[in-house]
Amino acid sequence: MVKRISTNLLGAPLLVHSTSWRRARNSVILSFIAIIGDEQAPLISGVRIARAELARSAATEAPRSIAATQVIEHGLRHLSWLAQDDAVVQSVLSPDWKSVLAGYAPEPFQHL
Repeated sequence: MVKRISTNLLGAPLLVHSTSWRRARNSVILSFIAIIGDEQAPLISGVRIARAELARSAATEAPRSIAATQVIEHGLRHLSWLAQDDAVVQSVLSPDWKSVLAGYAPEPFQHL
């Protein structure tokens, strides 16, 4: 579905990866990162992405609120890990993407 929507709006993405899911308002919310080429959205203004603290909670509870910036942070940390560990992701991401992602690092589970 994400690939189809991205393709319909911007052209085929280079990479689509599911980064998280959570329950909210009797639904399941799925988060994805879609990587597109620089030439695919020349008329769409970019938005600067700043670092954010991850949403935290207890070991058996979800955070009470999760901001969009925290979802993006989580997704980029996950993509950073895949850029080092997954051959497909490694082959698709450009050196520029890998350089940006090098500043992100997954964290171990906090409640052990």
